Amino acid sequence: NAQMRFAHVACALTGLLLAACESPQQIISDADGDGSVTGSADSGGVASEPLEGTVERQNLTGPAGSAGDFVANAGDRVQFEFDRYDLSDEARLIVENQATWLSRFPGVSVTVEGHADERGTREYNLALGEQRANSVRDYMISLGIDPNRVRTVSYGKERPIDPASNEAAWAANRRAVTVVEGGAT
Repeated sequence: NAQMRFAHVACALTGLLLAACESPQQIISDADGDGSVTGSADSGGVASEPLEGTVERQNLTGPAGSAGDFVANAGDRVQFEFDRYDLSDEARLIVENQATWLSRFPGVSVTVEGHADERGTREYNLALGEQRANSVRDYMISLGIDPNRVRTVSYGKERPIDPASNEAAWAANRRAVTVVEGGAT
């Protein structure tokens, strides 16, 4: 019985790994906000949420100006309501923190990834993800960040952080994640 459970777990993990290796279609917007569709996604790093628990902060941040420093001190993601791409007050505060951090490290560029939940068509969710990423980018620019430092990409519903089909998963997947591309110089 334990061997059967192990086989099921191993099979599920293999499926997840294969899904993670796929290269979904994406929409990339340049500094002018002009979206174009490309055939595959790069495998660039997806920033993760800061670790919680008893780990000391200095072990989370990494060097000043690094991706870890950004996640720990500015926060890397904002959430959106269903079928919306406008920034809530909480989201604006996070983007303000990101802009403050970016102002301290002018050699750093970022990519804002737009994501959607699984509901809706692939095309609709790619467009919604692009609008979400552009909302973050536009607010950063309004706060004084050079547009040439902020790139956007939409993954639509292709990269969920929670694959479940329920309200909690959908809420977690409606997000924009800011990923540090170049360290401080």
